[in-house]
Amino acid sequence: MSQQLPQVTRDDLINAESKLGSTLFGPIPKGHRREFFQHKKNIWLWHESWLDEQGSPKELTVRYEVSPSGVFKKPLGGKYIKLKGAELENFRHAVHAYSKLVKDRMYK
Repeated sequence: MSQQLPQVTRDDLINAESKLGSTLFGPIPKGHRREFFQHKKNIWLWHESWLDEQGSPKELTVRYEVSPSGVFKKPLGGKYIKLKGAELENFRHAVHAYSKLVKDRMYK
């Protein structure tokens, strides 16, 4: 009898990729949770959550959309802002590093 391997879902893959992506920006402070991953072909997500000095939960989620006219970020509840200069270069570096890391570690 052959054993069936568990079915890997898209959510499983996103969670694994996100865990790798979270390591790109240095050590994660104790009590923080960080995620960075490609959600869809042209959409990237950054999420970080933590407790402030008073123990209250805080979080930040930023959606990045890549289009022919540029890269736009949209903080949760905020407005779209076009990336430029150093912020655009940092995003490009993060995407390239993420792509290489995920390819090397997960899809070799």
